[in-house]
Amino acid sequence: MAGPVEQQIHRDPALFYWILLPITVVMILTGVLRHYLTVLLTSTPKRQPLEKLREQRHLAHIRLLIANSPQIPRASFEKRREWIAEQVKDGGFLAGGPESRGSAKPNPLSDPAMMEGMMGMMKGQVAMMVPQSLIMGWINAFFSGYVIMKLPFPLTPQFKQMLQAGVGTRDLDVRWVSSLSWYFLTLFGLQPVYNFILGSNNGANQMAQQMQMQQAGQQMPGVDDMDKIFQAELENVEVVEHWYVLDGVEERLLKRLGG
Repeated sequence: MAGPVEQQIHRDPALFYWILLPITVVMILTGVLRHYLTVLLTSTPKRQPLEKLREQRHLAHIRLLIANSPQIPRASFEKRREWIAEQVKDGGFLAGGPESRGSAKPNPLSDPAMMEGMMGMMKGQVAMMVPQSLIMGWINAFFSGYVIMKLPFPLTPQFKQMLQAGVGTRDLDVRWVSSLSWYFLTLFGLQPVYNFILGSNNGANQMAQQMQMQQAGQQMPGVDDMDKIFQAELENVEVVEHWYVLDGVEERLLKRLGG
């Protein structure tokens, strides 16, 4: 019994040289340009005041205490819990001291550090969006509607919309890839090439840039009410049901060796 007939399309071999290869080369060069543009636009972070750094370290210390409580003996954990509760209630961990409790949240527009952080985020958005918009417009203007390659492995019909963007043919085999879809595939699939050319810590990866901008927005100083954050962390410390990982270790060892 004969198998299913494979769909064949008479495709000009010159499409590889005039569409697929130029799009790939342009995407690689755009990633390199995005990396150096990000490096050029990134400003050197200013040093934070010692009080603000101490405040952040105290917050990290409380969270590490909660996460690593089983590795701390009960007596030591209780002493740390009492000390944290005393400091939080007195406002000793705050950068501005106890007198800063209940003060109004600072205006971001009046803080140079926060303004610089927001400007850095905007520069990163520009370096990421402008090249992407220009290349997508270039592909739509010159290469829209072309089927440029066929994948050598079978796929389910769910991939049709992703691989054949800009091609309005319902009966086309799902393995055929359009020029616009090839742009999206290279947009998110060239990270190993960028790592080889620019190193692992490069600015060409758009997903990594978005995550860095989100983390930068979360870590901008003065945005959150630190007193409320410390109060919430104190509640987390107080509700921890402490257990020590070495409690009863002798009995457990003898039971394992004897069993």
